Amino acid sequence: MKSIVLTGTLAALLASAPSWAQTSKEGKPTTGAHSAPLPQPATAPAPSVPTGEIALGTVRIPKAVKADGKPLPAGTYQVRVTAQSATPDAKGQTASLERWAEFVQGGQVKGREIVVIVPQADTATVMKETPPKAGGYRFDLLRGNDFTRLWMNKAGNQYVLYFPVT
Repeated sequence: MKSIVLTGTLAALLASAPSWAQTSKEGKPTTGAHSAPLPQPATAPAPSVPTGEIALGTVRIPKAVKADGKPLPAGTYQVRVTAQSATPDAKGQTASLERWAEFVQGGQVKGREIVVIVPQADTATVMKETPPKAGGYRFDLLRGNDFTRLWMNKAGNQYVLYFPVT
């Protein structure tokens, strides 16, 4: 019974506390009115990546994959990044870093897939593995054998594409 009385008394005291119980950073009493929000830290500047269409080079895809949900047979392709941003936007991502890549064979686009561009300044913090040599590429079968990764290095920027295996 004593604990119920003490709890009730404590709750009543806290509820009727005068405004001196709430103070600002300077130690002055607040009146309960809202103040301006605290300043937020500046966001990082937009990364610098090439704009427009970018020819990445020739790659050999050793096994059939799915690009944009459609089959892309094994073969040799010219890869180019389009100026078109990938949609829908991924929240928190920089739109210029996710674009469409096209796979061209015999002058015709045979498939396309989203490419993630990792700027040279961010490569060390984003990529865990050693990137391909400058102007080169890697085609890796990933853990579980369900996905493959095409990783290209052009002018220090990394271009990474993921494909489900067909």
